[in-house]
Amino acid sequence: MRLILLGAPGAGKGTQAKFITEKYGIPQISTGDMLRAQVKAGTPLGLEAKKHMDSGGLVPDAVIIGMVKDRLNQDDCKNGYLFDGFPRTIPQAEAMKEAGVALDFVLEVDVPDEDIITRMAGRRVHLASGRTYHVKFNPPKVEGKDDETGEDLIQRDDDKEETVKKRLEVYHSQTKPLVTFYSNWAATGDAKAPKVRKIAGVGSVEEITTRAFDALK
Repeated sequence: MRLILLGAPGAGKGTQAKFITEKYGIPQISTGDMLRAQVKAGTPLGLEAKKHMDSGGLVPDAVIIGMVKDRLNQDDCKNGYLFDGFPRTIPQAEAMKEAGVALDFVLEVDVPDEDIITRMAGRRVHLASGRTYHVKFNPPKVEGKDDETGEDLIQRDDDKEETVKKRLEVYHSQTKPLVTFYSNWAATGDAKAPKVRKIAGVGSVEEITTRAFDALK
């Protein structure tokens, strides 16, 4: 099983990625993890990436594709792999295609923007313990206070409504077009093109997982 998992920030991709990787016995490949591993190991690609990261720039696609190919040669990828958060843009998808990275499916977890804003903007965190709450779905016993210590809960900057809206805008402008890219490729009848599937990411975790597994048959 070789697939790309797509979905807006807060769509619940991380949760589904865990179930899919367990079911198929495949690793979850995140470019962030890969970058950190290569930088830490001091590989030529890692050093090249670090140069760009240190200057505050983006790591070039060529470097990332090099890391992806490197990663796919490792033993745990023999049965497949799940890409999470990559490719993010059309040029990255084209570079993957040119590099001959094999894919079976592109699975999009679709959640309406207003649901994502409700989900993320309602999150509250107790920083010291990492305990998380939600003002609507999992409220603390006392508003704004941690159940166990009574200390204040905070809203992370990433979860503030204006930040969530900005992240959704970036997703719609850069990443959402990947669905069209892969759909158009599949429409050409090319045997190497992945099958594109879309599932609703609203409902219980179990319901969404069932939809994901059904879509990957």
